Amino acid sequence: MLDRLTAVFEAFTEDDEGLGISELARRANLPKSTVSRISAELVAQRLLDREGDKLYLGVRLFELGQTVVEPRRLRRAALPVMTDLRNMTGYTVNLAVLDVTDVVCIATVLGVPATPPVLRVGGRLPAHATALGKAILAFSPPEAVHALASDGVLGRRTPQTVGDLDALVQELGEARRLGTAVEREQCVVGRACVASPIMGRAGVPLAAISVAGSVDDVEPERVAAAVHAAAMTLTRRVGAHRNP
Repeated sequence: MLDRLTAVFEAFTEDDEGLGISELARRANLPKSTVSRISAELVAQRLLDREGDKLYLGVRLFELGQTVVEPRRLRRAALPVMTDLRNMTGYTVNLAVLDVTDVVCIATVLGVPATPPVLRVGGRLPAHATALGKAILAFSPPEAVHALASDGVLGRRTPQTVGDLDALVQELGEARRLGTAVEREQCVVGRACVASPIMGRAGVPLAAISVAGSVDDVEPERVAAAVHAAAMTLTRRVGAHRNP
């Protein structure tokens, strides 16, 4: 049951103006009758809202999300910096945290001109296939890296995805040296990303910020310094917010 509920929630995107049952079932890859029944229960619990034949993520779900303190603080501190970085580079800017083997997006500022984002708010991607994940893992304890694959083999999303844990460790060492991680078509064909970690106390990475765009447009050597500067700004802001 939980996997079906998750599929229903993940079918929504931040750009949707409501979804009908048929579209929701298609996106969730579930039978229409199942989605109709689940939706009725979620509406009763105020986790979904209904207006006519359209369904929306509910106010109660938003309220519950606001109780997750750390992502909320990070997002609030990050949005002005993300907007500045978007304005400076023109690319979509993402903010994400690590959740075991995945990165989870907690904020996005769309590029100019806006294009459909690869990673939406609340969405997740394999950490080893993303610059966001590599930026965080580069400064994480070794056990966090080895937890990605007990057999040393990593899942591939594209032909360019690093599939070997030893090779990933080498990439992370380079990211640690430079302060930024780069990913070109390892997550999505035709897309590239440059990310840098936001650090907390004792050098523990809290999140990462990135710019992402077309592989033909994103030039790491041109944007890496701006991404790193944005991450350093957020590291200072988060640290100042936490200090008494």
